[in-house]
Amino acid sequence: MAKDPITCHVLNTLTGSPASNLPCTLTLLTSPLTTFRATTDTDGRIKTWIPLSSTSSSVSNVLSALPAPDSETNWAICFQVGKWFTDQGIESFWPEVEIKFTVRGRGLEGQEGWRHYHVPVLLGPWSYSTYRGS
Repeated sequence: MAKDPITCHVLNTLTGSPASNLPCTLTLLTSPLTTFRATTDTDGRIKTWIPLSSTSSSVSNVLSALPAPDSETNWAICFQVGKWFTDQGIESFWPEVEIKFTVRGRGLEGQEGWRHYHVPVLLGPWSYSTYRGS
């Protein structure tokens, strides 16, 4: 299965291991909101997103339907960390962690499709950090 143009990777800094089985949502923050869901794999990664609504299409199709190749869209990934930590017997300060970011245009001149946006998260029960990955 091919990767979506937006992916993420979550590492649990408390254990130094991938944050597997962590439920997440990806939302396009325009009207109407378009939301996708996924759960991190055993390596703590999400490579593809499933539409939350049967009327939605893939992330790639949503981006391709934008009016101009240089369109900017705002997105959010919400990581459901509270219950995830609780299920492991760990108290967490965060019920959820939400990262908002902007997707800007398509790939470089001559490339087809959208740039790849990778959102890595280093996650602990009392802190988290993120950056634009590659």
